[in-house]
Amino acid sequence: GPWHYYQVQYPAPGAPDLADKVAALMPDTETVARTDRGLDHGAYVPLTVMYPDADIPVLQMSLPTLEPDRLLEIGRRLAPLRDEGVLIVGSGFTTHGLPFLRDWSPGAAAPGWSREFDAWAAETLARGAVDELADFRDRAPGMPYAHPTIEHFAPMFLTLGASGDPSRAPEQPIDGFWMGLAKRSFQVA
Repeated sequence: GPWHYYQVQYPAPGAPDLADKVAALMPDTETVARTDRGLDHGAYVPLTVMYPDADIPVLQMSLPTLEPDRLLEIGRRLAPLRDEGVLIVGSGFTTHGLPFLRDWSPGAAAPGWSREFDAWAAETLARGAVDELADFRDRAPGMPYAHPTIEHFAPMFLTLGASGDPSRAPEQPIDGFWMGLAKRSFQVA
């Protein structure tokens, strides 16, 4: 990624006890604890807005797969942590077709593929149709332009799995576009 991302400092304390709990919930998955790396922009960007003082412990997880069904299962395993006050955040973009953007200004008009995919995602989330969401590659309009690679959409499945009931329609408090990319977000209380 661009060099300036490597210069950002977000000095949140680590969460080694939480890392141990996560590893215990994943006995069949190899876990590797790394304390020598900073947070990825997918973690620190939302956290700088949510917790600007970097005063909460943070554990960043790498996804072992991008397959929706497997991520839903991993999320289900993490769900008990919510009862302990752990906030589980899956960060990305509802659309992330960077190679297909023509205008890189923050207020750029959203391309048709971005608007269509976002509308589909909003409606599908509102119905709690997790199976349809998981089949986004074949069902969603705007593909593959909306996600030529899927790492920005896949984290959604982990957070849906962790919600306790992925078919319950989550709130969608943030929508709209930035540089033509859909920034729709959802939350489950």
